[in-house]
Amino acid sequence: MFWFNKLRTYPIGIDMGEDTLKMVQFANNGKGISLIAGGNENRPVDIVPGSSTWQRWAIEAIKKVTSNGRFIGKNVTAAIPANEMFVDNIKMPKVGDEKPEEAIFSKIKQKLTFDFTLAMIKYIPTEEDNIIVIATEREKIDRHLAIYERANLQIESIGVWPVAMANSYARFFGRRKIDLQAVVMLIDIKSNSTNVVISRHKNPLFARSIPVGAKQLGINEMISRLVMELVACKKHFSQMYRNTVIERLIFLSGRVVEKETYTALAKQLEMPAQMGDCLTAVEAGNIYELGIDRRASQFSWAIAFGLALP
Repeated sequence: MFWFNKLRTYPIGIDMGEDTLKMVQFANNGKGISLIAGGNENRPVDIVPGSSTWQRWAIEAIKKVTSNGRFIGKNVTAAIPANEMFVDNIKMPKVGDEKPEEAIFSKIKQKLTFDFTLAMIKYIPTEEDNIIVIATEREKIDRHLAIYERANLQIESIGVWPVAMANSYARFFGRRKIDLQAVVMLIDIKSNSTNVVISRHKNPLFARSIPVGAKQLGINEMISRLVMELVACKKHFSQMYRNTVIERLIFLSGRVVEKETYTALAKQLEMPAQMGDCLTAVEAGNIYELGIDRRASQFSWAIAFGLALP
């Protein structure tokens, strides 16, 4: 009981991904941060994401994961999935009489694939007057908020996946002094997409989601396509940050694809690389008892972990 009273828990991190719901929670016992609870549920293949059936499934899946009794409290930090968001990397527009948000909105509204009058925009200042712009439809945000409310959870904040990925890297794989200023390319391979963040420690500088994922990477031509997309990201980044060099790749996807695929990507990109499997880096007791079956975790935990970290 004395240990429990000293335990400082953090909000539950929820990644409502393409195919899998992932939830984790960390706590600090005065000696450091450790994982105290986790769980996941796979979306049935016959349920269409965003549909009313999907919403009902998501509510029940959250209740099922939290029913193991290991999660503490109701506060959560969640993020809108990358496939439901627009992301762009631009120079901060000059602001006259406009508010910054209005100037940014004017610059990107023609690129949006949805009605710009219904959009909600967030931007992340980076370096050299650049920003990462993230936009989504208000309806989608309301849909996610309703899911958490009906699952009897309290949203503490809505995070964004580029920041969550950078948080995971900085906490688990960027702990050396030389890592504080190093610029790295973080790659998180999902089922049908790949999220890319170029980051200086925990500060994202560039972000993009590429529509090629693990399900497509069994074909050599698709590996080549992903490499081309990643090269395009590097080129775009170098145009925005002319004196900044990307030092290495960090694969945050864990066991999503075979090691040979990661090796092929690094080789074709001609960059040094390292694995960044969050499940093997986190401080935990018996991770299976906490609700996570490492053997069955053929998906990435990077965003869920990043959302759950303080």
